[in-house]
Amino acid sequence: MLLPYITFFFLVLTASRSSDTIGVHQNISDGQTIVSGNAKFELGFFSPGRSKNRYLGIWFKKTSPPTIAWVANREAPLIDASGVVKLDNQGNLTLVNGSGKVIWSSYSSATDSNINLFAHLMDTGNLVIKNGNITNNTNFIWQSFDYPGDTGLIGMRLGKNFVTGKETYLTSWRGADDPSPGDYTLRFLMVKGKYQQLYIRNKSAIVTRVGPYSGISFSGWPELPIVANEPSYVSYMTVTQNEMYCTIEAHNDIATVSARMILTPGGKLQFWLQKFPNQEWMPTPFDFPVDSCDNYGVCGSYGICNTSTSPNCGCMIGFERKTSDETGPDNDKSVCRQSIALDCRPEEAFLRFSSMKLPDTGNAVYNSNMSLLDCAAACKNNCSCTAYANTNAVGCLLWFGGLNDVRVYPENGRDLYVRRSASELSDLHSSSHRKKRVIRVVASSVSVVLTLLALILALYIRRKWKRSIDYEGSSGQMGSAEVPMFSLSKISKATNNFSVNNKLGEGGFGPVYKGVLEEGQEIAVKRLSKSSGQGRDEFENEVLCIAKLQHRCLVKLLGYCIEGHEKMLIYEYMPNKSLDSFLFDKSKKSLLDWPQRFHIILGIARGLLYLHQDSRLKVVHRDLKAGNILLDHQMNPKISDFGLARMIKEGESEANTKRVVGTLGYISPEYAGNGLYSEKSDIFSFGVLVLEIVSGKKNRGFAHEDHDDNLLGHAWRLYKEGKSLDLIDDECLHPSYSAREVLRSVHVGLLCVQQRVEDRPGTPTLVAMLGGEGPLPSPKKPAFFIQESEISSNSILPLLSSSLNRVTLSEVNGR
Repeated sequence: MLLPYITFFFLVLTASRSSDTIGVHQNISDGQTIVSGNAKFELGFFSPGRSKNRYLGIWFKKTSPPTIAWVANREAPLIDASGVVKLDNQGNLTLVNGSGKVIWSSYSSATDSNINLFAHLMDTGNLVIKNGNITNNTNFIWQSFDYPGDTGLIGMRLGKNFVTGKETYLTSWRGADDPSPGDYTLRFLMVKGKYQQLYIRNKSAIVTRVGPYSGISFSGWPELPIVANEPSYVSYMTVTQNEMYCTIEAHNDIATVSARMILTPGGKLQFWLQKFPNQEWMPTPFDFPVDSCDNYGVCGSYGICNTSTSPNCGCMIGFERKTSDETGPDNDKSVCRQSIALDCRPEEAFLRFSSMKLPDTGNAVYNSNMSLLDCAAACKNNCSCTAYANTNAVGCLLWFGGLNDVRVYPENGRDLYVRRSASELSDLHSSSHRKKRVIRVVASSVSVVLTLLALILALYIRRKWKRSIDYEGSSGQMGSAEVPMFSLSKISKATNNFSVNNKLGEGGFGPVYKGVLEEGQEIAVKRLSKSSGQGRDEFENEVLCIAKLQHRCLVKLLGYCIEGHEKMLIYEYMPNKSLDSFLFDKSKKSLLDWPQRFHIILGIARGLLYLHQDSRLKVVHRDLKAGNILLDHQMNPKISDFGLARMIKEGESEANTKRVVGTLGYISPEYAGNGLYSEKSDIFSFGVLVLEIVSGKKNRGFAHEDHDDNLLGHAWRLYKEGKSLDLIDDECLHPSYSAREVLRSVHVGLLCVQQRVEDRPGTPTLVAMLGGEGPLPSPKKPAFFIQESEISSNSILPLLSSSLNRVTLSEVNGR
């Protein structure tokens, strides 16, 4: 899939050059091209879209249609096909028109005209002018990477040289047919000594901000893609006395993949991938800005933007909203002011705000050698210091003045410490203490009066009213939930009073409805059924658990509703419903080709890695299955249904339960038999899911004409016979599949469904296995393996026979 505005019309090439170089006095005319050594890039003349103007450019050769990566004469197009490219003996590359007028020049100059000079199109897409030796990849007289357009390529540096003053940044096209410089730029805060962060600007106005840099990644920078048979990418930041630059590099070989970052004419920063031999570009979740809170300074100074609340903007604790009389047209964004003025008393202290995108560092000072304690002391001792933060393991940022462009970042946010008055902090603590004292006094008084009555009514209250008691909090909010509560009337209106026409499906929790809020946002509403086995405990568990989890491979919980007997969960709407609605449907499964299935496998693995390792909590899902993988509008997978999930304490590797829950066909043997669950339980379920995605068949109920094996046993049989490719969903995957990816997926799937917990890979290893190239350990016979003539000792049947009374199993319809 290509961006809609990148469509080009190329004249038929009348001649082609096999070389990837231009020598001195060698000309390239319109209709001729030079090709990089790996044939991935091509240099020549083109006309964009419906334009008749001609441009000298570099494009990705192996895409359909070709995609432009660089344009030389952006501001001076040729009006006909008379252009000629020349390299003179001074190392200067020029483009001249039919009358001999110079339209564009590299303005480079060699120090010695006697050296052998040539222009070389490198395999990275970089056009360079060299002297002497073609293997010299460091000392260039000139390179196109120093003059990028709207496209960033792997290895290109964006930044500034403080010695020469040379700044390198992206500039959008003017439009689909016009590569001249547009209004949007992606560039750094280019001030020596200031802390590095990126801005997207519309002319001089800041549209959005990426940063600041944590030492590992940019706060607010979307996660770079990790796709199988494609390298993982990482952004690097380099700061020295002489220069500052950021670059994106590939961890592995990029011979079979292309990647590009583009700044669109509308100001969007996007990352696209292309995997050979496919000719189309694949979009990635890397898309910035992501939401309204990425708009620069949207909540004003001392405001915090949070997409999980309505409205999104609020003031920091200790600040209050100005009245309408105080927010005129000249300062309409400065909506928060100090509740109590700071006067630099020794009693002043700092209030911590967690999971924050740190404020704009334009008015901040950075010290790379300060610990967090030193940072706090430095801010405390300077009355002008308003806040401080730790950038990474060592490094201190001190802010002086307003705190602008702050938002909540649950995934990669950082702690921000804001100076507050002693009285405000005292009020916060005393308010908490006063509430506790009042509760104690009231509780004691009531208990004396009502003790006898409580004893008489205890059983009645327990049995009849327990399920209708509202959750704690005067506003009805549930404990420490971090998502908003919706009113029943609002949800009823959004779903057309829970119309049957809005019903998406039904699961173990209850029916699911599509809704549209008044502001236009589409939602999915899970309504707890009165007959559901999943009651208050599962409901509360899901709200409190998933509210603390934010990842692009997890479904997003927008809020909940509790009113009377009604209990509902409100999620982001997933237009393509669940994976099983495609995978096991004969009429729809053909829509899932192999690249899409492999993308889904990797997305689920990344979601598990977040749950098991990278989130604030270590979470075991306990019900991972095709029906609990939802698909967004781009078919990206998102893990859902956290009603059965459990958090494992720090330092623990497993936990035990007397009540086994889950879905037959996905439950691990140690969990089914002994009630032991850990991240390896989810790994087992993931292995089953991988084999189902490859084969298009359900593990439970699988039947084969030649034997009685279940799906795991069938996959094991084929693996032992060296016929793992026979497992693929033959009707749908030919000819789209990659044999290497399929074989690796089956192999990894079998490793995940091993009988012994210790034989299954951990989640980080699992992700590395799927995306890697190296050898894999040999799997053993899978758990629950049933041969046609026997039921093995590790069959699920004897495990469940002794514990059936404490097992909760689910079989739900696709949503």
